[in-house]
Amino acid sequence: MPPIRNLAFVVNEQKADAPELATTLMALAEDAGVAVKRADSYPVADGFLKGQDACCVIGGDGTLLGIAREAAREQVPIIGVNRGSLGFLTTFSADEARSHFTSLLKGEFQVTHRSLLECSTGPGQHDLALNDVLIKDEVNSRIVHLEVFADGELVTDYYCDGLIFSTPTGSTAYNLSAGGPLIHPTADVIAMTPICPHTLSNRSIIFRDGVKLFVHNRKEHSRLLVAMDGQRNLKVCETSPVEITIAKQRLLLVQRLDYSHFSVVRTKLKWSGGYAERRKT
Repeated sequence: MPPIRNLAFVVNEQKADAPELATTLMALAEDAGVAVKRADSYPVADGFLKGQDACCVIGGDGTLLGIAREAAREQVPIIGVNRGSLGFLTTFSADEARSHFTSLLKGEFQVTHRSLLECSTGPGQHDLALNDVLIKDEVNSRIVHLEVFADGELVTDYYCDGLIFSTPTGSTAYNLSAGGPLIHPTADVIAMTPICPHTLSNRSIIFRDGVKLFVHNRKEHSRLLVAMDGQRNLKVCETSPVEITIAKQRLLLVQRLDYSHFSVVRTKLKWSGGYAERRKT
């Protein structure tokens, strides 16, 4: 990859040692002749990433989700440094960032392209999600009655606590907790997983790239809540269905040249006791 000459930093100061780590990495970048800029809050202002070769996000996955829309619009690769808990998206540890940062600045990395979901809930109400779109009743204790169409064809209707529409990247997040499948992050698909469905036969459904999904609220006197990546809510027009598609934009995510997705999944989800563990002995 080309060397990085302009680098933005987004730092979650609430995370342990994040400000100190940012100071260290910014000094390394400046010593290498890289122009740097920094933001300590997210989401960042529109245009913050314009003209940048990359963005170094120091925090947790939530911090990275807060910058993902702007990074996708500007097509700026994200270097995620984990100072949170799981860190599926922020793939560099603090130690890895320190030891590999000079190499990253030289362009010694690979970039993976992650799909996003585009969601519309009515005129002027649309947004992008890297992980998932959650649809549920505005009142947490109420079940919803949702009818789902794919390209105009009825899929089925659900009585449940909600529906999760997940990207492959988000398959290890809320989707996984709700019993949904793990999906390789480069697959261009959407996973739909019901939350606590009121039937024994409902399972996740995988939809192809290019599908247009429409979700109708069929419960009278109820309003839907549509949450994007668990961070932002869209206003729902009562006369319009919720429309979900795979967005044209992709998020560019920086990884080490020796990055292994399944190694990360085994580590983060603590898979053990199988063949992969026996091979180590």
